[in-house]
Amino acid sequence: MQKYFTDHPRDFLAVATPGAGKTTFALSVAAELLGRRIVDRITIVAPTEHLKLQWAQAAARAGIPIDPTYAAGKGRTSGDYVGIAVTYAGVAVNPLAMRIRTERFKTLVILDEVHHAGDALSWGEGVREAFEPASRRLALTGTPFRSDINPIPFVTYAPGHDGVPRSVADFTYGYGQALADHVVRPVLFMAYSGDMTWRTRAGDEVVARLGEPLTKDLTNQALRTALDPHGSWIPSVLAAADTRLSEVRRHVPDAGGLVIATDQDSARAYAKTLRQITGEAATVVLSDEKLASKKISEFSAGESRWMVAVRMVSEGVDVPRLSVGVYATTTSTPLFFAQAVGRFVRARARGETASVFLPSVPGLLTFAAEMEVERDHVLGKKVSEDGDLFAPEDDLLRQANQGEAASSDLEGLSFEALGSEARFDRVLFDGGEFGHAGEVHVGSEEEMDFLGIPGLLEPDQMRDLLRRRQSDRAQKQQSALTARGEEARQSADSVAEVTTHEQLAVLRRELNGLVGAWHHRTGQPHGMTHATLRKECGGPAAAVANAEQLRARIDRVREWAARRTS
Repeated sequence: MQKYFTDHPRDFLAVATPGAGKTTFALSVAAELLGRRIVDRITIVAPTEHLKLQWAQAAARAGIPIDPTYAAGKGRTSGDYVGIAVTYAGVAVNPLAMRIRTERFKTLVILDEVHHAGDALSWGEGVREAFEPASRRLALTGTPFRSDINPIPFVTYAPGHDGVPRSVADFTYGYGQALADHVVRPVLFMAYSGDMTWRTRAGDEVVARLGEPLTKDLTNQALRTALDPHGSWIPSVLAAADTRLSEVRRHVPDAGGLVIATDQDSARAYAKTLRQITGEAATVVLSDEKLASKKISEFSAGESRWMVAVRMVSEGVDVPRLSVGVYATTTSTPLFFAQAVGRFVRARARGETASVFLPSVPGLLTFAAEMEVERDHVLGKKVSEDGDLFAPEDDLLRQANQGEAASSDLEGLSFEALGSEARFDRVLFDGGEFGHAGEVHVGSEEEMDFLGIPGLLEPDQMRDLLRRRQSDRAQKQQSALTARGEEARQSADSVAEVTTHEQLAVLRRELNGLVGAWHHRTGQPHGMTHATLRKECGGPAAAVANAEQLRARIDRVREWAARRTS
């Protein structure tokens, strides 16, 4: 607010993590501009119909009456309103009508999740034509990166260090900063792997472990097998998520859970499974239902346990009591993932923690490990450097804004899911990984070490508890081995004798321990240290790095420590 009214810009881009208060900021600016008579009308542009209604309700609480039923070409609206709420698609239908309305009044245009102005060429052109005459334009976004190289209307671009134009925000408030300020919740990512069995179109039967290195097609098919409602993987993960929700509700009685499904059939099937697990009906929200907005509002205001949705709750929808999520969709783009996780991070009280359950798929694990990375919209160049922390893979970027249609990227990959089983894999938190060596069965004591974490903990307390539980379990396992007369091997040579899965787990834990020690010595955040190691040593995030890459990073941290000591 201070920066806005000091600079008095015509265009202002605020980039803030979901849950940071973008709506409150925008409506505060609107109220001040109306009070000073700098503007006399408000136009709010949102991605979806539900968000129009949500904006109108929030504006009413701020004393700004907004008409969410307005449609381009409608002409006048009731004199009781000082503004309207429309969608980007609605603007594109008749931008000239919106331009005429904008010209008639001194108008403030609030562009919510402005990256959607580039979802289609007609949308961007429509927004530019309709709101070029506006007195003020306030753009908001939590995910300011896109797959294309088309400029977003009314966003400033400036050359970066490499000469390539990048979007420039007037104010940025990232997840890391918001977490430090206790504005958002820390997120525990509970990753589950397991063996999948399916039959290909050619009739071949394939058995693979979810999360192992596979081709893109096989990874997609393994993921679809895991998410098949008739298999064992998804019911096991839903049961684990409900166990976690019960633990959270000990401290946060109205905490709710959300399952994000691929399609409507899966959503209904997941809701049926949740009813069998909990004995309580889940709220099912489908994007084409007329009552979808009402269902979301009722769930938000109530105390029921679970909601299952396809698209409606992926972006911008405000349900602050959501504390546990299950990422059960084949949509695996960085934009959608960021939007989905954003549904769980809004903090209401200090100590609240969000938990998101997801499949152990390399892409999703990478997104989870890089929660704090801030990205800008890059123009004119496709970024493909493997070591660039700010460059998601090109194929993921190309998909990021082509829509969220179920399984659109999997058409033609005909297959039949035959069976699946779930195994607890690891927890990702604050750039680190925590888990137990070897296979951890669903429902086991080892899994409960993490599912039973209290629902109210500060980030430092969470980190210490995760380390302690992992360490205690390792000591118990060591004692059991000793009791059976098996000599514990802890030398580096022993790593080569265990399976690849166990080897990587040992190396990841060693790296995370060293990063933790470096944090205590220097105060540098874990995520920043991991990012620096990636930049210096190359390779992907630790969650999906190979053994050689992990060893290189371990050696590098030790080099840092040696130099600092000397």
